[in-house]
Amino acid sequence: MNFGDNKTSALVFLRMVLSVLMFIHGAARIANGTVDDFGGFLGSSGFPFGFYLAWTITLFELVASVLFAAGFYAWIIALIFAIHLGIGIALVHYREGWFVVGAGRNGMEFSVLLIAAFLTIALAHYKRGK
Repeated sequence: MNFGDNKTSALVFLRMVLSVLMFIHGAARIANGTVDDFGGFLGSSGFPFGFYLAWTITLFELVASVLFAAGFYAWIIALIFAIHLGIGIALVHYREGWFVVGAGRNGMEFSVLLIAAFLTIALAHYKRGK
């Protein structure tokens, strides 16, 4: 990796920021003790084994964020995170509208931005074969 290359540096920076955001997403769920609540939500939304699925998703967010930051399996992890956020839009944010704050609350605009960023990383790393 050549850090003198602006494109490479920009992609590394974006990957680091996304890693921190997704790590915090999972860590906050554990710190706030809301993994069980998340599991209940998943179960009530029709997903089997909601409690176990919630813990699997939460632990994936933590472990995959570290791997993603290090560049391991970056394009695969980026695609999984994009799908993960897309499901979040379908289950929660879509019905709240577009805006996160201001003209709305809990909308999908931030998730759409994250999905675009993850897909950018996936395309960049897939092309390079990493």
